[in-house]
Amino acid sequence: MSPSPSSPSSPAPRTAAAAEHSERLSLPWWLWVVGLALSGLLAAEVWMGAPGVRAWLPFVALPPATAVALWWLGRVRVAVRDGELFVDDAHLPVRYVADVVPLDAAGRREVLGVGADPLAFVVQRPWVGGAVQVVLDDPADPTPFWVVSTRHPVELARAVMAARDAA
Repeated sequence: MSPSPSSPSSPAPRTAAAAEHSERLSLPWWLWVVGLALSGLLAAEVWMGAPGVRAWLPFVALPPATAVALWWLGRVRVAVRDGELFVDDAHLPVRYVADVVPLDAAGRREVLGVGADPLAFVVQRPWVGGAVQVVLDDPADPTPFWVVSTRHPVELARAVMAARDAA
């Protein structure tokens, strides 16, 4: 039986679309549970059986404020698209990337440890284990490298390098 013409016999070539990567550094579910439980406990501490506004205001104000704060902590997006690396509001054209090093938790701790460069651009989320170190090659920029948290360091490094090679 011969393969049908619609099924390719070899993998598709890498294109600029294959260099795209996107992820959101959201909080794990258990941090939401812990945060909301602590806000409920704090509301009960403020209430402590008092009558009037102190009886209901902490329960109306604290859990929604906590939910907004938890959402805000997990809002950061990391993406590679259109020849740029986007990290939250910052973006870096990939033509300035010299190298990308995927880091595990120990590697991230070493890069961000005692001997860390104070000029480095860092977006680090402690609940995300991996990271990438993006080494820059831009003489006009004093920033030597970026360190960006990611759940998929190898895929992000591959996407940045593929986007750089395509540019």
